[in-house]
Amino acid sequence: MAATPASRVTAHAEPPIPVLTGWRLALAAFALALTNFVVVLDITIANVSVPHIAGGLAVSPTQGTWVITSYAVAEAITVPLSGWLAARFGTVRWLIISIAGFGLFSLLCGIAGTIELLILFRILQGLSGGPLMPLTQAMLTRIFPPDKIPMAMGLWAVTTILAPIVGPILGGTISDTLSWPWIFFINVPVVIGCLVVFFRYLSPFESVIEQRRIDRVGLVLLILWVGAFQLMLDTGREHDWFGSPMIVSLAIVAAIAFIAFIIWEWFDEDPVVDLQLLRDRTLAVSIIAISIGYGSFFGSVVLVPLWLQAVLGYTASQAGWATAALGVLAVMVAPVAAALLNRVDARLTICLGMVWMGLMTLVRLDWNTGSTMWDLVWPMLLQGLGMPFFFVGLTTLGIINVTPERTAAAAGIMSFMRTVSGAIATAVATTLWANFASTSRTGLAPLVGDGEATLAGMQAGGMTSEQARTALSNLAEAQASTIAMLDIFMVTTAMFMLAAAIVWLIPRPTGALSPGGGMGH
Repeated sequence: MAATPASRVTAHAEPPIPVLTGWRLALAAFALALTNFVVVLDITIANVSVPHIAGGLAVSPTQGTWVITSYAVAEAITVPLSGWLAARFGTVRWLIISIAGFGLFSLLCGIAGTIELLILFRILQGLSGGPLMPLTQAMLTRIFPPDKIPMAMGLWAVTTILAPIVGPILGGTISDTLSWPWIFFINVPVVIGCLVVFFRYLSPFESVIEQRRIDRVGLVLLILWVGAFQLMLDTGREHDWFGSPMIVSLAIVAAIAFIAFIIWEWFDEDPVVDLQLLRDRTLAVSIIAISIGYGSFFGSVVLVPLWLQAVLGYTASQAGWATAALGVLAVMVAPVAAALLNRVDARLTICLGMVWMGLMTLVRLDWNTGSTMWDLVWPMLLQGLGMPFFFVGLTTLGIINVTPERTAAAAGIMSFMRTVSGAIATAVATTLWANFASTSRTGLAPLVGDGEATLAGMQAGGMTSEQARTALSNLAEAQASTIAMLDIFMVTTAMFMLAAAIVWLIPRPTGALSPGGGMGH
């Protein structure tokens, strides 16, 4: 599959990059991290608000879920395009265009009067927001001096870790106390503040701008396979997965388009996604490790609040606050994790971080239907200690060999794979939970059907025969769901250990972890 040679005309040579110091550097870094935070937040903030949205727009809950799916699909498509967009229009320029678009479409989502308009604006919001994750990461490496880049990545990583946890809490609280449009309106003042900072301080950090042709074939194949794959993940469970002809068709389209995309992009001279970056073993292995690690983390994060609400009777807000314990120590330890990167072998701290998260997942095997809030919170609280070590480490280590002009492209691939791993983990974890629970329920059936002595005791306590059987059935259901969740925790632990082992396939870093040899400084 040959491609015509691409003509590249450099619009301007990259000027010497100035230095931001003091409060100006802190303000620019905070604005970049906050931008990343609101984009990742919007992936999960609408999840618990679907009933409110469906009720407010007079549509079914199933139609309401497209508010989530449309954003996820649109965002997944544009994340890997970040490198091409940054090279074609400039990193700072596209950052500003993207955040402005994200804010505008957030406002339009809030005032949308029909489900069709809301879905349209969510798609546009996702298309605008997707590039912001890798672009903010790339910009942090440009504005910080080389020796401070691990600290900058620590700040960026904390926002990526916290946002999915905070999203459901914020979404539920806003929907309950105000109204669902405010989950979108809150983005607007944040966007305005960040835009002011970007215009004021980031313009001198613009990257080289190249006149590049549009790889139309690669772009179409990307949209086709990512769109089909994301739709398959988002709708598979409600359509019985591969028992549905629609899901099978989506899987076939995704597989064929993906293979064609890989072949085309690998050999095209000016690809829309620079897959040749994966020739670097450090980046390739880092992406594999962070995908497995993040997927393991996200799979368990998704299940816990579902179990707390379905089995223990927690409200959505209570479940959200319990899960938020994961982020408390993560925020406190992130600066330590960043500081250690240049003092010890980064692979060691990454590995230990993943092993710790696996061990803390294993500790949760003591959870049961009688667990107190503290029984549930303390393992998640301690698990947060390991998160920055693996996440900050891999985010920084993965791009150390990438040249400055290709940082956005590398960060885009890494962000895309992390996003996809989270989506896959969510689909797999919820499906396995249902399947494992069904298997466990079958094993507990004799207790419900033949537990005559138990039933007699319950009736002696004042229950009718029907009440006793219903109570016993509910007890078996709760136990089956709990056993299923604990089984998934064991699988998750094994995946964390696998990711920890894979880290050692990364070549030992030599010298300080400063991407691109200083990222143009």
